Amino acid sequence: MSNSHNAQAAKPNQWLGLLGGGQLGRMFCMAAQSLGFRVLVLDPAANGPAGSVADDQVLADYMDDEGLAQLAARCVGVTTEFENVPALALDTLSKSIPVSPSAFSVGIAQNRIDEKAYIQKCGVPVAPHAAIRQTADISIALEPLLPGILKTARLGYDGKGQVRVKSLDEVQKAFVELGQVECVLEQRLPLLKEVSVIVARDSMGECATFPVAENHHRKGILATTVVPARIDESMGAQARANAIAIAGALDYVGVLCVEFFVVDGMGLVVNEIAPRPHNSGHYSIDACVTSQFEQQARILAKLPLGSTRQHSPAVMVNLLGDLWFTPEGEEREPNWPAVLALPEVKLHLYGKEQARVGRKMGHITIVAAELERALEVAQMVRDILGIGQDDD
Repeated sequence: MSNSHNAQAAKPNQWLGLLGGGQLGRMFCMAAQSLGFRVLVLDPAANGPAGSVADDQVLADYMDDEGLAQLAARCVGVTTEFENVPALALDTLSKSIPVSPSAFSVGIAQNRIDEKAYIQKCGVPVAPHAAIRQTADISIALEPLLPGILKTARLGYDGKGQVRVKSLDEVQKAFVELGQVECVLEQRLPLLKEVSVIVARDSMGECATFPVAENHHRKGILATTVVPARIDESMGAQARANAIAIAGALDYVGVLCVEFFVVDGMGLVVNEIAPRPHNSGHYSIDACVTSQFEQQARILAKLPLGSTRQHSPAVMVNLLGDLWFTPEGEEREPNWPAVLALPEVKLHLYGKEQARVGRKMGHITIVAAELERALEVAQMVRDILGIGQDDD
């Protein structure tokens, strides 16, 4: 451990603060607690996935002055587990306590227009696109971007706030459907694959990247992650280098996910960034020396970054609330005993009180000596639980 880390590192039993009470926060709590820290969660909902395992919770809105003051008074640092936390809350906290990631970084990631401009400044390619802020922006100049996807500039995730369009008339109609809020029109590209890189960067600029993950979706929601991604070595190295460049340009401190499209004839193109641990990095809990959540805790506590070495090939399968219902809509419990009879399976349920269709309820990581075996077991898991095939 370096002297610079020793001088400022948090000590066991000190408090780390967390804005947000979802499953990413739950896994952060567990990682931080394993390092000996206590976690104070601020979240307006009681009995959330993070609050139920945290050492204490402030039940308050993210912009509640008294709640934020409690975090600042009790914690040695504060982080967040979802990208739509108000950047102003992070800015307020940063005046009296270390915050990672910064309000600036989160603010950039919260707006697709700003995000794409910033990534391009790093010399990293993004999809051809145009900002649409008002009806007058929809003109014949947009035709080279068609067919395309109209996306809201803010608050879009898991396929929400997105409409596929083929003509200017459809752009106009979609813009109205999306409430005429600020949008981005992106050209649809010939995708070969989608991949992502998780990069951890500490306050001294040290970086560690996790292996490149290959992602497959169903209905716009991540369904399966295969690691290592089935891409060539040079593309993997480029993806990791691009992720580090983006984190450096943002002076980012924390865990950042960079999602890429692998495009026929163009190579790697950044889709978007997420200023937090990411669904596609969940495999790291079981398949890497250090998980993405432990890295988040280490960075906040000003401890050295851990090794991101992947010790076993892995496949992550998302578990959505659909599995808790029969095709007729009757409630049921998924067949966990049959799944857990497979020796390569690790089950992670998020402690959510109620299942809903499309809601992320947990994930399964299959860890095997060979990737082919992990893929075989992943299919067995899908067959047992009745999970359909991925869209891509």
